[in-house]
Amino acid sequence: MKAVVIAEHGGLDQLQFVERPDPVPLPGEVLVEVKAASLNHLDTWVRRGIPGVKYPLPMIPGCDGAGVVAALGAGVPGPPVGTRVALQPGVSCERCAACLGGEDFLCRHYGMLGETRDGTNAQFISVPASSLIPISAQLPFETAACIPVAFLTAWHMVVARARVQPGETVLVHAGASGVGIAAIQIARLFHARVLATVGAPDKAQTARDLGAEEVILYRDTDFAAEARRLTGKRGVDVILDHIGIETWEGNLRALATGGRLVTCGATSGHEAKTNLRILFFKNLSLLGSTMGSKAEMLRVFTLVESGALRPVIDRVLPLAQVAQGHRLLEERQVTGKIVLTI
Repeated sequence: MKAVVIAEHGGLDQLQFVERPDPVPLPGEVLVEVKAASLNHLDTWVRRGIPGVKYPLPMIPGCDGAGVVAALGAGVPGPPVGTRVALQPGVSCERCAACLGGEDFLCRHYGMLGETRDGTNAQFISVPASSLIPISAQLPFETAACIPVAFLTAWHMVVARARVQPGETVLVHAGASGVGIAAIQIARLFHARVLATVGAPDKAQTARDLGAEEVILYRDTDFAAEARRLTGKRGVDVILDHIGIETWEGNLRALATGGRLVTCGATSGHEAKTNLRILFFKNLSLLGSTMGSKAEMLRVFTLVESGALRPVIDRVLPLAQVAQGHRLLEERQVTGKIVLTI
């Protein structure tokens, strides 16, 4: 099969387009022929390497994908070969208390496709049978491949961590990113007022079209002051952030008393400075969030299939142009998702 392989950490030249033997599904696993895969910032971090984190190189990157069932491993009764599926990006032990309690993302052995095992940037992938999400013939593979990481992350942030309520004001950072696009729509589903930040003027209309009432250019404007102005100096109830250092101190100023800040990433850096006096005087809650449960993912796909949620595709590239996709992500030249067709 044709596949992208990372043998060593480094620049774009480490994304090698090669031929590898087709994987054979282990007992309890299913072989999927991948039709489309979308890119995430996680893919660029795995390629570059994170100090102190060991990845099982060489490895095929990619945590998002969709395709058709090609073969069943021993002990797997279905679904039938040819079934159209998307893939749960998280893999866990399926036996511990967290997994059995429906919180597989809290499993001590939780890992991601393309991070702890071979991922979706290949013609075939073998995954646990529990990773399959059946999709309808009406949902294109390219669209299905955009959903798992971004929409699951956003759903868990909005619903499980922030517990957004009708009438609350939610500030979504990077409103034209994969997670931001999902978060705006999910917050609107819960009848919240949504403000969004974007890094460039050409991304503002996308956020508005998805339901953001106001859009702030955070590179040109003090977003915290603007958020307070737009709320009559009260501040926002919830902030959803994955930018990190660039927005952290402003977030604390932008929150209303009793507000909640949910963070799922740190693309601009991870060592933020926190004024503890603001934290305790304003009774703020700082909440971390990573991925979500398989049950939440199924709920998300139901809403996508119904038309209540929709991803935005920036562009579609052939698998051989994966390096161009990584470059565009790193340069923040993307609105929505980049999809690789395989």
